[in-house]
Amino acid sequence: MDRSDKQPQATQKNVLVTGASGYIGTRLIHALGERGYRIIAVVRNKKRIREDLIGSLGDQLEIIEADLSSSDLPKITQKIDAAYYLVHSMSGAGDFIDAEAQCAHHFTAWMKDSSCDQIVYLGALLPSELKRTSENDRLSDHLKSREKVKDILATSEIPLTTLRASIIVGSGSGSFEIIRDLVEKLPVMLTPEWVRTECQPIAIRNIIYYLVGVVENEECIGKDYDVGGPETMNYGAMLRRYAKIRGLKRLIIPVPFMSAKVSSHWVKMFTATNYYLARNLIDSLSMKTVCQSNEIREVIPQEMLSYDEAIVRAFSKIAQNRVPSTWYGSLVSGSLSHDQLANVNVPEHGVHRDKRQCKITASRDECLDSIWSLGGKTGWPSMQSAWEIRGLMDKMVGGIGMRRGRRHPTKLHTGDALDFWRVILADRERGRLILYAEMKLPGEAWLDYEIDGDVMHQTATFRPKGLLGRLYWYSVYPLHFIIFPQMLKRLASGWKSRRVVKQSETS
Repeated sequence: MDRSDKQPQATQKNVLVTGASGYIGTRLIHALGERGYRIIAVVRNKKRIREDLIGSLGDQLEIIEADLSSSDLPKITQKIDAAYYLVHSMSGAGDFIDAEAQCAHHFTAWMKDSSCDQIVYLGALLPSELKRTSENDRLSDHLKSREKVKDILATSEIPLTTLRASIIVGSGSGSFEIIRDLVEKLPVMLTPEWVRTECQPIAIRNIIYYLVGVVENEECIGKDYDVGGPETMNYGAMLRRYAKIRGLKRLIIPVPFMSAKVSSHWVKMFTATNYYLARNLIDSLSMKTVCQSNEIREVIPQEMLSYDEAIVRAFSKIAQNRVPSTWYGSLVSGSLSHDQLANVNVPEHGVHRDKRQCKITASRDECLDSIWSLGGKTGWPSMQSAWEIRGLMDKMVGGIGMRRGRRHPTKLHTGDALDFWRVILADRERGRLILYAEMKLPGEAWLDYEIDGDVMHQTATFRPKGLLGRLYWYSVYPLHFIIFPQMLKRLASGWKSRRVVKQSETS
């Protein structure tokens, strides 16, 4: 038992968490709930907060829908003891630095009108040789944006506590999943020079502990802390040690002439990330990110997990299907925005449709189980190889492909990533699942399932964009006669993939 398990319960305080449905936010809310806090979760779409988290926290959790890109934010009437700023996005092709700065300005003004005592910001470690300023031209856009947000938050009269982290390692984290994709899939890796850059990876468990700890220790108010794990290593070592833990033999060959652009396409091709996110990450990976001070370890002592221990814990969560959040579950991993998620409806006009229906031959629950298990490791009930080829084709033209998989093998929530789809609606009580395609397409596509009485309906909808969109629809339409009838029939019979059956037999 480590020190975190021995801490006394916190007195009930009100804490506000922005980015509450994100990778860090979801886990932080869970930890704060266990400590007895009352939590105000700020999200753009209430449906993005998982139902099991809402159920476990009950009256401790209040959800506020608010978009920090707008200055029109709801008034907060209750006392706020601490507010966490966890809003961050760098996956788009546009100027995300200005967009993030705007959100930070709106948040600062919002908190000024409330009775907030402390702001907590999770930023990024900077190279020790560079001055800590967002005006430093030597910083990558990613790091420059993190510093700019920090500077804006610091203009508030509310004391700011900043935690600066490097690579965060845990089940579902971006760093872990990228390393996992590369090592699991490539026996030989031609890697850029940045694999020799040093960093100080920290386990997600330790980050969450620090985030909770800084609001319980008055000494942390108004302070900046570097946070890192107990080891310093380069990215090549991270790949090799992951491979050793997994019992894999991998050959890593650094290639000095591989540019950041080529590296980004390489990472995009073999991992679940998109090009823009890969490019922004790689621009930062070329910079050494090691703690300049370990002061926080004295202020908030805890058992620090090694890199190897963090990897082992991550796989323990994965094996038990207990991954509470993933980076690719965030909307930044795809093409759909928060506003679109809240307002996307399957269109009725100007579209092509493939509508089919058949009577269910299994129980309603069994049929819903089959629908709710689509994709990921379970696969698809008709021509799995065709789905995989389509995912590969999407990757080749700059799309996300099917590498995101899914967070849980049998549970779906609105906003979840599912291969190259995004869950728009997951209403099991009504028997309705709607998926929106985030692959590269000359138009927009939806896949809709509904059980009405003893009939299952399956509708594929495509809204073409110009002539190319119409040509695309007619070129793939013949495949629908091969894939869709069998898929519907199997789902209506309570289909389970052979992989699921095999897993259940061996577990």
